[in-house]
Amino acid sequence: KNPLIMLMSIEIMLNAVNLAFVSFAKFLALPAGQVFVLFIITIAAAEVVIGLAIIVSIFHTRESMNIDDMNIFKG
Repeated sequence: KNPLIMLMSIEIMLNAVNLAFVSFAKFLALPAGQVFVLFIITIAAAEVVIGLAIIVSIFHTRESMNIDDMNIFKG
C-alpha cells in the first residue's frame, strides 16, 4: 500500500471525470462542462501538491512509505 499509488489512482479518477464532462459538453453543445474541467484540473493540481508535501514530511519522520505503518494521525 503505497501512498504515491493512491495519489495516482485519485488523479486517474479525476481524469475520467474530466473526460466525461468534456464528452457530455460536446454532445450537448454546452461550454459549462469545459469550465468544470478547468476547476477540476486546478483542484487536482492542489491536491497533488498537498498530498506530496504530507507524504514527504511523514517519510522524513517515519522512514517508511507503508500506509499500514502510518498511524501518526491517530490521537
